[in-house]
Amino acid sequence: MQTRNKIFDDLSQIMTNAMGVAQGAKDEAENAMKGMMDRWLADRDFVTREEFDAVRAMAQKAREENEALKVRLDALEPK
Repeated sequence: MQTRNKIFDDLSQIMTNAMGVAQGAKDEAENAMKGMMDRWLADRDFVTREEFDAVRAMAQKAREENEALKVRLDALEPK
């Protein structure tokens, strides 16, 4: 009976160690993939959200100014 418990204890220890190794491999793979994605994104000419929002606000302001100027020009044209 003692041998049987020892086998189960050893098997349990092996499974616990295997799960630890699997978790470590998973973490390592995730870190490697994140590093690859970070490098890939850094090589591209993507803009940040802040840059995008700033240019969008400038474009909106330019559209509003163009519309105001169009209204002023229309008012100056002879009818």
